[in-house]
Amino acid sequence: MSIETAPNVSGVSQLFQLLRDGVPRTRAELAKSTGLARSTIAARVDELMRMGLITPIAETVSTGGRPPSQFALNPSARLVLAADIGASHATLAVTDLAGSIVVEHGEPLDVSLGPVPVLTWLVDNAVALLERIGRSTDDVAAIGVGIPGPVEHSTGQPVNPPIMPGWDRFDVPGWVQQHLDVPVLVDNDVNIMALGERAAAYPGVEHLMFVKVATGIGAGVISGGALQRGAQGIAGDIGHVRVARGAGVPCHCGNQGCLEALASGPAIARALRAQGVPAENGNDVVDLVKRGNIDAIQAVRQAGRDIGEVLTTCVSLVNPSVIAIGGSMARVGEHLIAGVREVVYTRSIPLATEHLAIVQSVAAQNAGVLGASVLAIEHALSPETLSSLVSA
Repeated sequence: MSIETAPNVSGVSQLFQLLRDGVPRTRAELAKSTGLARSTIAARVDELMRMGLITPIAETVSTGGRPPSQFALNPSARLVLAADIGASHATLAVTDLAGSIVVEHGEPLDVSLGPVPVLTWLVDNAVALLERIGRSTDDVAAIGVGIPGPVEHSTGQPVNPPIMPGWDRFDVPGWVQQHLDVPVLVDNDVNIMALGERAAAYPGVEHLMFVKVATGIGAGVISGGALQRGAQGIAGDIGHVRVARGAGVPCHCGNQGCLEALASGPAIARALRAQGVPAENGNDVVDLVKRGNIDAIQAVRQAGRDIGEVLTTCVSLVNPSVIAIGGSMARVGEHLIAGVREVVYTRSIPLATEHLAIVQSVAAQNAGVLGASVLAIEHALSPETLSSLVSA
């Protein structure tokens, strides 16, 4: 069925998909892009205006007669909630429909406390943030949540998460919706960081990897412009790939020699303690590096090499044009990335690295909430959701 003959509900939704990129367009430009009659465009623009989803903006320069009006997405029409829950820290933000952060709050939070205490934190802070800006849950179109473990995306349930006791198969969307009657989308935290990094810095890049180095290590993979989750939701779980240097080193997953057991923040701190350098966790490692401690710098550089060893294989498999390094350990700066580049650029075939950029995350600590916002916005503004709103 063509756009011209589609039911009005579907047609309004399809027209909105053209306007949601934020680029202002006149009715004439919309008619030319869709092939629809001016009268049809006018009716659908009026419907979207009535819903508050688009807004008229500054008029274009007239070529004679009345200047034509332009229309674009109204970012403030609705809000979304975006939660980035890590192993030991959580951030919650309220964003508009363009993904711009309106207000946010973050604090240390141990995910091993279990789903009910952690999600209670999310709900309580969501209400508090909305009240701070004079809004309510009625203004929220969707909630995006990232958690540090594998997620069955279709249900939003964690699946055997190694560092999340009590979370296995917990109905995260269902529990949150008991307290906030809003659609809830859940994904792995590194997946949402990949979405956030791409939205913030590389919107035109079709092939990107985001590598989070923190309490754990993981990667979010975008290929062909789409997030790749894999059959069971663990695509990009590079933290549990065996590294040659790790023979005999135990990992919390039950195996030995995993990348995470060698190159994560706690692993680097453990290696430094073995050398007599006081470092209890990744934050201590970052502080030591920033103070110029040679042992810490060398340990971080070696961690980068270990990560690079695994990423060399990823480069051959996925052929990304950008690898962004983020997570709390990325705060050590170029020392970690230098180790990654040293191995990847040396061991990969030249064609794979000819245009490959290995860089520090641009979105940095906001990558997670920005990605969770993208997840929520994509649902809230999808053709299916818009069609149901038009019908209502």
